[in-house]
Amino acid sequence: MAHPGFFQRQANARRNTSLLVFLFLTAVLLITLAVCLVGYFVTRSETSDQPFHYWLLSTHGLITASAVVALIFMGSLLRWADLAGGGSRVAKMVGARPVDPDTRDNDERKLRNIVEEMAIASGVPVPELYLMDNETGINAFVAGYSPGSAVMVVTHGAITQLTRDELQGVVGHEFSHIFNGDMRLNVRLIALLSGILMIGQIGDFLLRASFYSGGRAAARNRDGRSQAAMGVLGVALFVIGYVGVFFGRLIQAAVSRQRETLADASSVQFTRNPDGIGGALFKIGLRSSYLDTTGHASDMNHMCFGEATRMKFTSLLASHPPIEQRINAIQPGLLARLKSRLRDTEPGADLRAATTGGRPSGTSSFAGATADTYVPGRRASSTKPIASTPGPASAGAQKLSERVGTVSPEGEDFAVHLLRRLPSTFRSLLYTRAGGIQLCYALLIYDLDEHQQAECLSLLPDHPLFGAQPDLLAKLIPALQSLGEAVRFPALELAMPALRKLDPEERAELIRNVRKLVDADNRITLFELALTSFLSRHLGVDADRAIPVRHKSYKPAIPALQSLLSLMARAGSSDSQQAEILYHEAMAGFTNNGSTDTPMLAKVTMRQLQETLKVLNGLSPLLKPAVIDACGHCITYDGVIDAREYELMRLVADQMDCPMPPMTV
Repeated sequence: MAHPGFFQRQANARRNTSLLVFLFLTAVLLITLAVCLVGYFVTRSETSDQPFHYWLLSTHGLITASAVVALIFMGSLLRWADLAGGGSRVAKMVGARPVDPDTRDNDERKLRNIVEEMAIASGVPVPELYLMDNETGINAFVAGYSPGSAVMVVTHGAITQLTRDELQGVVGHEFSHIFNGDMRLNVRLIALLSGILMIGQIGDFLLRASFYSGGRAAARNRDGRSQAAMGVLGVALFVIGYVGVFFGRLIQAAVSRQRETLADASSVQFTRNPDGIGGALFKIGLRSSYLDTTGHASDMNHMCFGEATRMKFTSLLASHPPIEQRINAIQPGLLARLKSRLRDTEPGADLRAATTGGRPSGTSSFAGATADTYVPGRRASSTKPIASTPGPASAGAQKLSERVGTVSPEGEDFAVHLLRRLPSTFRSLLYTRAGGIQLCYALLIYDLDEHQQAECLSLLPDHPLFGAQPDLLAKLIPALQSLGEAVRFPALELAMPALRKLDPEERAELIRNVRKLVDADNRITLFELALTSFLSRHLGVDADRAIPVRHKSYKPAIPALQSLLSLMARAGSSDSQQAEILYHEAMAGFTNNGSTDTPMLAKVTMRQLQETLKVLNGLSPLLKPAVIDACGHCITYDGVIDAREYELMRLVADQMDCPMPPMTV
C-alpha cells in the first residue's frame, strides 16, 4: 500500500476546505438570524407584535436577511478578489519587501541558501522570498495557491536571531505547509473571516456615528431619539459581528493547531535535526513572535510559524499549541536540554517565561548568536540526481510515492554539493529575468555544436529581453556542459523566482520562443517535453490555479493510464517481451483484465502524453500514489534510473503536482 503521508495530507486539506465553507455558511446563517432578531425588536411596534417567524417572512424580515447575507458575501468576495494575486499580494499586504536574489547581506544570503537547498532537495521551484524589515519578532509564513507559486515571508528578527540550524528548522516547517496544501486554505480563511467581520465593522461605524451625531444634537437641543436608536443598533451589530468573529477564530485555531503540530514533525523529518526547530521555538518563548508593525497580524495568525498577535482567551483562540507542548512533541527531553544549555547565560526568570507564556524580563542575548556556515554530515554524497546501482541494491528500495513531498539525506546532500559547484557568475545570472530567459534557451542548445546553436538561435526574434544574448549564453552554456544533466532541473528551479516576475505577456512570449527552439529539428526529446511542460505548468495562464478533483476512481482514467504505463514500460526495459510483462504488472493494480481490454500501446505521441497527464492530475489525491508507484515499478526494474527515465518520472510528478526529490535506487 502506498505511503499515505503527502497524499493523505493533500486529501485532508481539500476536505478541510469543504468543511471551512460549510462552517462559514453556518456562521452566516446564525449571524443573519441574530441580526434579524435585532431588527424584529427594533420594528416590533410597526408590525403589531407578530411572532418572529412571521416577521422573518415579511418584507422587513426578508430585506434585513438579504442585506446581511449580501454584506457578508460582499466582504468576503472583496477580500477574495484582493488576494487573487496570490502569495505576493499577501506579502505586500503585510508590508514585506522582496529579497534581492543576489543580496550581499549575510543574513539574507543565509536564508536564501537554506531555501534553495530545501527546494532543490524536495523537487519544487524555489519560492519567492520576502522580508518584513521592521518586525523584530521571530516569525515566518508561506502563502500562495500552488507549490509552484509559493511565497515565503520571514521577519527580520528571524534571520538575525536564529542560527542556521534553527532557521533551517523554521524553513522546513514552512515547506511542510507548501507540500500539504495548507497555503490555499489559509488564504481562503482570511477572505471568509473578512466577510464575517464586516457586520462588526458596520456596527462599530454606527456606534461611532451615533455618539458623534448625538453630541451635536444635544448641543442644538434636538431630539436625540433617532441617534439613540442608531447607537443601540450599532451596539447590537457590533456584538453580533464580533461574536461571529470569536467563533470564526475558534474554528481557525482548531484547524491551525493540528496543522502546526504536523508541520513541526515534518520539519524534523526534513532536517533530521530536532534541536533546530526546537531552538527556534525556545527563542520565540524568550523573545516573541508578534507582528507589531502590521494591522493584519490577527488575519495572518493562523498562517504564521508562531502566534502573530496578542489575544485574550489564549487557550481557546491561539492558533498554535503552547511553546512547551510543541517542543515536547518534537522530542521528549528536548526542552530540558535547551534550558540546560542556557542556564549560564540567561536569567532563570527568562528561561521559565520562555515556555510558560510570560514576557521575558529583558533583552535576550541571542541576537548575535548566528552561525552562517553549513557543515554536512559524513554521509556519502553525490551531485548526481540519480543513482546507478544495479541489481540487489534496489530490492528494498522505498516506493517512489513515499518520497513525494519529503526531503531525504541524499537529496539534501545533492542540493548542498550542487549549489557549491555552481560557478558564481552562472548562479548570479539565474537570479535575473534576462539570465532566466537565456537559461531556458541554453538548456535546449548546450549539447549542440556551435553551428547548430547559431542556427537555432537565429529562429528567435530580435528583442532586447527575449532575443538571443550571446554574452549571457557564453557564460551559461559552458557551465551546463561541465555540470551535465544533473543541473538542468535544479537550475530551472533556481531561476523560477526571476521568471515569475515576468508579466503575463512576457511569460507567453518566453514559452513561444522555447517551443520554436524545440520544433527546430522536427523532433522532441523527453527533456524538451519536460521543459515546455514545466514552463507551461508554472508560468502559463492557469499556473496559480488549483486543479480540481475530476475523478474519484481509476475507471475514467484507464485510457490515460494505458498510455502512460505503455511509455514507462518501454522506458524501463529495452526488451520488448520484458516491457510487455512490466506493463501488465503495472496495470494490474488498476484493472482486472488489462491483458485483454487495455493492451500495451505500440506508440505514444507527445501530444497523447500531455493529454494523459492532464487527466491524471484530476485524480483524487489518494489515487495518485498508486500511479507514481506503477511508474516507479517500471523504471526501477533493472535497478538503474538513467537520465531518460529520471526526466520522464520528473515530468510525470511535476504535472501531477507531486514534488519529487532527486531520485536514488
